[in-house]
Amino acid sequence: MDYSLQELTGGAPWRFAWRQPVVGLDIGSRASKGVLLTGDTIHTTLIPTGLYMQETADELLGRLVRLAGLGREDIGYIVSTGYGRISLSFADIPFEVVTEISCHAMGAHALHPSTRTIIDIGGQDSKAIRVDTATGKVVDFVMNDKCAAGTGQFLEKAAVQLGLDLDELGAASLRATDPAQISSQCVVFAESEMISLRAKGARQKDAAAVANIAAGIHHSAARRVRNLLGRVESEPDLLFTGGVSNNPGMRQVLEELIGERFIETPFDMIYAGALGAAVYATQHAARSRGAEDTIHQFRGVDLSSVAELIELQREAFIENKSDDSQVGYVCAYTPVELLNAAGVKHLRLFKAGGAEMVAAGERHTQSVFCDFSKCFVGGFAAGDPVHASIDRLYSFHTCASMKRASEVAEQFVPVKLFNLPKLRNSEASRAFFRGEMLALRDDLVTLTGHDVSDEAIREQIRLYNRLRRLLKAISELRKREHPPLSGTEFVDLARAYYYVPAEELVSVYEDVLRQLSDVPDSSENTRLRVMVAGSIAADGDRRLLTLLEEEIGLQVVVEDHCAGLRPFSHTISEEGDVFQALADGYLDQAPCGRMKTLDDCVDFSGRLAREYDVDGVLYVYLKFCSCYGVTKKGFIDHFQNLEIPVLDVSSDYSESDHGQLKTRIEAFVEVLEVRRGDAHDRELVIAR
Repeated sequence: MDYSLQELTGGAPWRFAWRQPVVGLDIGSRASKGVLLTGDTIHTTLIPTGLYMQETADELLGRLVRLAGLGREDIGYIVSTGYGRISLSFADIPFEVVTEISCHAMGAHALHPSTRTIIDIGGQDSKAIRVDTATGKVVDFVMNDKCAAGTGQFLEKAAVQLGLDLDELGAASLRATDPAQISSQCVVFAESEMISLRAKGARQKDAAAVANIAAGIHHSAARRVRNLLGRVESEPDLLFTGGVSNNPGMRQVLEELIGERFIETPFDMIYAGALGAAVYATQHAARSRGAEDTIHQFRGVDLSSVAELIELQREAFIENKSDDSQVGYVCAYTPVELLNAAGVKHLRLFKAGGAEMVAAGERHTQSVFCDFSKCFVGGFAAGDPVHASIDRLYSFHTCASMKRASEVAEQFVPVKLFNLPKLRNSEASRAFFRGEMLALRDDLVTLTGHDVSDEAIREQIRLYNRLRRLLKAISELRKREHPPLSGTEFVDLARAYYYVPAEELVSVYEDVLRQLSDVPDSSENTRLRVMVAGSIAADGDRRLLTLLEEEIGLQVVVEDHCAGLRPFSHTISEEGDVFQALADGYLDQAPCGRMKTLDDCVDFSGRLAREYDVDGVLYVYLKFCSCYGVTKKGFIDHFQNLEIPVLDVSSDYSESDHGQLKTRIEAFVEVLEVRRGDAHDRELVIAR
């Protein structure tokens, strides 16, 4: 089928451009889709996915060029996505692979730039995706790819059981008068329920029974998808993509469960992934010509693959198909080298939550605790799947709130609480902390049942030092006049350090560093450069970064907080006693605000601001944070003494202060712009 841009945009200018025809191919598990962009027309075609992915792709490409009246040699670029994307190769046409999550986000964005949230249901998986309305990039996503429930395969099996064609199933469900209750979340057990229900229906009017069972199946699948949506904190506007988006029964029941209608579009959203791939093809084609990206500056690497790695690791952690012990930790002072040397699976419990998670935690804490500590407890209280998968929690006595939160967590999981000295430069503190390292090693031996050798620990020190150096090198690319990655992108890379096994992550970081290093620098950047400093920016707490970079247009070039650059600014000695090396290494890392002396903390923060040549600093602290709320004056005074403008921001995990916060930051930006203009004028005077 062909679509004209006039038809899709209603006459509004199309936000994307291409100089020559480009193709996006979405090789799905059941159906393969193709989109060709040429002139003012979008050509689409669909075929069943065959046994050999390359043959399927070649057939799609052949159909598309015939539809457009072109030859294969006219195609400037191809991007493939979907289930079979990694199996493809085109020797005669420039070619790239992009994940389907990124492509669905970009395809939705291309059609409706206001889209914030996508539900994508395909043959083998379902996803909930949050989209950046400025760029079409993925903000967050969750996916269900380990079970067929809530996918097209689930509905296909249901149609077979009911004696219907798949495209009849949705319409049948709309005729239901008393939807059946399908309680099972498993396809196998749901099939058994359907057989039983249909047997009962044979004694009634069979057509009515089929309709009621079909409706029950749709409700069962939709509940699974709605649960995914709840994990990404969905926002309107919502768009439904993938093959199941054409199922009217699923669309209706999802709208009922979510309480919001999907965006209507004349474009068949089964092609959303292929359209997004074609838009990415325009970007790659522009890069290959040395031209600028048609949407925004091409950054050289698609970081959504890192987000996928994180999500896959979280899912594997939840499923825990091995016999390995699984532990969680909270603080960046936790020696992950010991955890890895012991062979336990581990991840950092530092995910921010919404109002429900905060409320769940507050029932066990106090209202004067920060939202991060409430969410930490709330994850256990609410039965978060990751929290529920932990065999043991390791925590350090940092602030009073987190100490108490760790004690509360003992209601749900075994907890080992260690002490972190405040006097970081004291010899007594270093000797004490070495003892804590030994105590942690001994507990890991008890947990796993096997010894943890010094050489195994030393090997892990070398491995994690390598990761720290790579992340620091990636961050230092932001010292350029025109940084090749945003603050959001760097925080996403740093986030992987706490989820993805170190052995897998080294090659990922090396590839990212190599590709970003190849992005040409530019001396024509007019964006203001800012640093974000202060208390933890938890995983998922991105509203400030989104506001700074996407709504206001600032460039976050460095972070002095424990989810950004700070933990990677220092390495650990690879010589001598490994336990003393760990104690010294973690106490010598860039200090957090609870350490003494405070001068160490503020001096490091000031050096970082000057090193990255920032125009201003946002000092951010969570409400009720004793470490950064109480000490903020010392930080602010230090920045002011360095003549670096600073704005202090008190934050929590609500959205109620968005307008007020934006107004304050916009006023701060005006101050920074005046300062930059004055500095430029002074340079002109000196030059004369």
